[in-house]
Amino acid sequence: MPRATTHTTDPAVDAAALLRRLAFFGLTVVIPVTALVSRRSVVILAPIGIALLIVAAFLDGAQRPLAAGLARLGGARAILAGVLLLGWCALSLVWTPFPGPASERLLNLAATVGLTVAGYLALPDRMRSANLYLLPLGVGAAAIGAILLGLSSGTAVRSALEDDGALERGAMLLALLVWPAAAWLRSRRRDMQALGLALAVAVALVISPGPVPLLALAVGAAAFALATWRQGLGVRVTAGVAAGLVALAPLLPFLLRPLLTPVLGPLHPTILSLKAWQRVVTTEPLRLITGHGLETALRGKVIGMLPINAPASLLFEIWYELGIVGAFAAAFVLWNGIRHSGREHPVLTPGAMATAATAFASACLGIGTTASWWFTSVTVVVLVFIAVERGQFRTSRPKASALPPRGAA
Repeated sequence: MPRATTHTTDPAVDAAALLRRLAFFGLTVVIPVTALVSRRSVVILAPIGIALLIVAAFLDGAQRPLAAGLARLGGARAILAGVLLLGWCALSLVWTPFPGPASERLLNLAATVGLTVAGYLALPDRMRSANLYLLPLGVGAAAIGAILLGLSSGTAVRSALEDDGALERGAMLLALLVWPAAAWLRSRRRDMQALGLALAVAVALVISPGPVPLLALAVGAAAFALATWRQGLGVRVTAGVAAGLVALAPLLPFLLRPLLTPVLGPLHPTILSLKAWQRVVTTEPLRLITGHGLETALRGKVIGMLPINAPASLLFEIWYELGIVGAFAAAFVLWNGIRHSGREHPVLTPGAMATAATAFASACLGIGTTASWWFTSVTVVVLVFIAVERGQFRTSRPKASALPPRGAA
């Protein structure tokens, strides 16, 4: 009489696997698709997905030990520079003319950073491939949705959108998420699928409103190509350009205005914006040390503190608000953080450089880095890329010729 086989199952482990699958489905499929029609979806759904990851971590304990995770974060120089940057933001509340809105912005920023850290600590040490394959699926579905919305010329579809900028925000998230998705497919030797996904996203951004997502994607593609051709050079160039632009930003209007004026004309909006930037630097040189305080770049235009045509760019805003201390701290965060991105798995390095370059380019082109949706989008992308890194644990099977004969002892 055959014996009945018994299977030992742990309900907590099964529940954790289900919650983790739901979390990644929300982060990688639901958010990219719904972000095309709602700017609030990222802000609402990302914390829910991270909360599910935290609950799953409590249930099965598949994440790395908490002490080890915190020690790794605390020992990273980029993290220490980021803490200095947050501290300087808090100190700038003393001299900002908008202490109330500045405090709210600082709290939102600190909450987003805390959410990112919590998600990082809750991610399992080894990610299942089934969860990570949801990423290209979600990006592909969002790209198809963006193409359909972009091609739609009827007012009924456009009027159903929450606002005119919803599709552009969704396109920006799509430009960021395509690189982790492509990196995951390439790590599984699915290069043609990765290329097809990138082309679908590019088509979606071409027909989507607003040039910033497409321009940021082009910068990311250049970083990806350089890192694929020469990995070390690609990392150094991406990190060096990002950090250098932030550190030397006050010199840019003096260098770019004489070069661009003969091409664009003296009355072009870009030239007038550079002229306003020059005026800010020359009239208040001492403010380059301390900055004007958090929240002054945006609200200063409303009250006439700044020219209305002053640049809406990270390069201008960080110097105007936080001065040399904040700018140099941010430059070090970019330099050290980008150089260490994906270094443990060289196959992911081009995707890491492309992700960093796309995010940085979007901030420089004025996508609205003070908005909560942009910070939350970056949080989602960072967590997804870390998950892709933790999915690189596949081992190769031994060849049959290397196995011992069946009759050997």
